[in-house]
Amino acid sequence: MAQLLHSYSVDLTWTGAGSAGTTTYTSYGRDHELVSGDKPRLPGTSDPGFRGDPARWSPEDLMVGALAQCHMLWFLHLAASAGLVVVGYTDAASGTMRIEAAGHGQFTEVVLRPRVTVRTSVLPDGRAVDDQVLADLHHRAHEHCFIARSVNFTVRHEPAPVQLERRDAPVG
Repeated sequence: MAQLLHSYSVDLTWTGAGSAGTTTYTSYGRDHELVSGDKPRLPGTSDPGFRGDPARWSPEDLMVGALAQCHMLWFLHLAASAGLVVVGYTDAASGTMRIEAAGHGQFTEVVLRPRVTVRTSVLPDGRAVDDQVLADLHHRAHEHCFIARSVNFTVRHEPAPVQLERRDAPVG
């Protein structure tokens, strides 16, 4: 079977040189911009603990976000294939990074906390949509997620119980 290769490119421009550049550790800003094609510029920085601007995206934020995005996109794909109509999806993802004495760091874990809202409580095959159905879809999404498959730390899932779409009674 032929392998498909996808390529990605991002241009990074450091905007934090100021007038002194890297004369000292505190003389320069960590701000930068990421651009890819015609997409909006993404303002980046370092983690605030490393002199970054808390109003900008850090690589650590982007790592956690990439895992949450990838998982959600695979979950939605698999739900659609199973006939499950998802009408809402949120995630309160978080990551833990350990910094060692020498300053080296690495992620030790990311936890995804997806909350899924579905339109109906029954699948087309007649099975009830319950927490186990969602757990199975989350497991399969994790197996497919390109980003999760590329990291060397644990990515856990703590999904909320399935939510059924609330529809207000028609007025009249």
